[in-house]
Amino acid sequence: MSSRGSTFAAFGTAAALLTLTACSSATTGTASGPPGAVPAAAATSSPDAGAPPGAEILGRPGVGEPFKLTIGYTDTPKLDEFEVTVGEVRCGEPLDPKVLAHAADSVTVPSPTPTPEDGKQFCVVTMEVLNTGKGEADWSADGASTLNVDDTAYSPTQSDNDLAKAYEEYRSDQGEADPSSGINPGSKGPEHGILQIPAGDRPTTLWVASAHLLETINGVEPGYLVQLTPTD
Repeated sequence: MSSRGSTFAAFGTAAALLTLTACSSATTGTASGPPGAVPAAAATSSPDAGAPPGAEILGRPGVGEPFKLTIGYTDTPKLDEFEVTVGEVRCGEPLDPKVLAHAADSVTVPSPTPTPEDGKQFCVVTMEVLNTGKGEADWSADGASTLNVDDTAYSPTQSDNDLAKAYEEYRSDQGEADPSSGINPGSKGPEHGILQIPAGDRPTTLWVASAHLLETINGVEPGYLVQLTPTD
């Protein structure tokens, strides 16, 4: 199951939260995007930049292109299988105000509005996860992904994961399945990752491990290097 907390106690009042700034789309696969979007960065010179050292790269899908995760376990022959599609990565736009208001309603004592670390910006990754296996299974991006600026990888902090969990809880209350809590075969639902990269930088790739963690007792897990910038 996901390591994220089940509550979002770090949020303050809904009015304060609506001012939080996150990331705009830098990953549409073209240099253009919606109004206010950050233009795509130039493609990195190394095709492996962003992958963990020594990791097997299972593929290099683009935004909107599905890929398959097959997750095995050391103590059982069970295999979990998912089809994941990265929808977008956005930097520089406010977080969803409906999500933030929903999170604020779930706490009784207001807290300071969460902000990125000094010199950093929030980026919001949106994915769709489909269970293609034979039984109920869960998967979340919080321990299995990094957002990369060329060969520098950024992992989510616990507070980032709490922010992402707020998205899942809101969507779940809207009647959508939550892959991080477990979904049945043939069911699908949204998965979000929130990560921080330096302000002004644009992400070039997203690493998604075919596992629950980037690294296990078996070593660095294989995965997919999702391309967020145009390639020649």
